[in-house]
Amino acid sequence: MSEAIMSAGHPDGKITRRDRQIARLWQWAPWLTFPVVTVGPPAAFWLAYLLTSTDATVFLLLAFSSIPFALIAAVIAVLLLVVLRRRWAGRLRERLASDGVTADEVEWFMPELTRDERRALKGMEQQQPLLADAYRETLALRLNASRLSASARRDLLQVERRLNRARYLNAPDTAVLIEELRRDRTRLEGVKQEGASRRAEAEARLQMIEAAASRGASWSETNYMLQRLDEGRTHVPLGLESARAEQQVREDTQRELRKELAP
Repeated sequence: MSEAIMSAGHPDGKITRRDRQIARLWQWAPWLTFPVVTVGPPAAFWLAYLLTSTDATVFLLLAFSSIPFALIAAVIAVLLLVVLRRRWAGRLRERLASDGVTADEVEWFMPELTRDERRALKGMEQQQPLLADAYRETLALRLNASRLSASARRDLLQVERRLNRARYLNAPDTAVLIEELRRDRTRLEGVKQEGASRRAEAEARLQMIEAAASRGASWSETNYMLQRLDEGRTHVPLGLESARAEQQVREDTQRELRKELAP
């Protein structure tokens, strides 16, 4: 795989047109590779069988015998492309997150969203675009907070390992090193707590937006049902109106008969 494709683009933390073109290429590459690798060798041997006058049977045999090997090679090639695509997408997300995830970049971080978040965002984009924009902004905040906490957690593990190694050193500057590592640990613990707090705030805001979207959908359905009930109360069904008219005529006829039969 060439370095041009594996590269994530410009190192400025912004998505570029070239990134979108490469992403589109990665999206279609596995689907195109499988039929090409599967059909390519048998088709080549079959063409050689048609064009060769001598030993044509050998090419025909190779055409049929190469089918399972071509299929296995196609599966391996597709799996390799999927792994490389995920690697490229991970590098791209890291570059985009270097200066903070924005609302416009949330689409590139879909693998880091939960299933409920993806479903809620998709529903809002289809029905309530304004809430979808707010939801996307809050998702960006949640992603930044999650990445901050994860980064602080990794750095804390490294500091703890260095601190444990420093305790076994007998160098004269060990005390200074241990003190510096302890300050780093305190700072990273504060960053970790801050990230966790920001993430909790973002998740609470996400739930508020989801509740607002749910209320909006529920109220629209409820208003529609109430409107239908009002229409049903205002406009009496034709069959019921006819039955009432027949009943009224029958009662009037019976009343007239009773008057005529009365002495």
